[in-house]
Amino acid sequence: MTRQSISLTAPNEEWLKKQVNAEEFSSKSEAINFLIKKARSQEEFYDFVRAKLDKGEKSGFVKKQTKEEMLAEFKKDLGDV
Repeated sequence: MTRQSISLTAPNEEWLKKQVNAEEFSSKSEAINFLIKKARSQEEFYDFVRAKLDKGEKSGFVKKQTKEEMLAEFKKDLGDV
């Protein structure tokens, strides 16, 4: 594992100390690695969702509309019920 030196704001330093003192993590390094892993996982999920949305939009199933056009269409459909 590589060793890094980072600077933290006072609130972040206090948060890390509290987490270690409460035994949520065994060290600050463990907490930082956990947070980075969580952020990477979240980024991968967002990329997955974006890809699915792009695929859906390109499929032609949804026609391109402005928000106003979509709202008018929804209201029209509700009036038909």
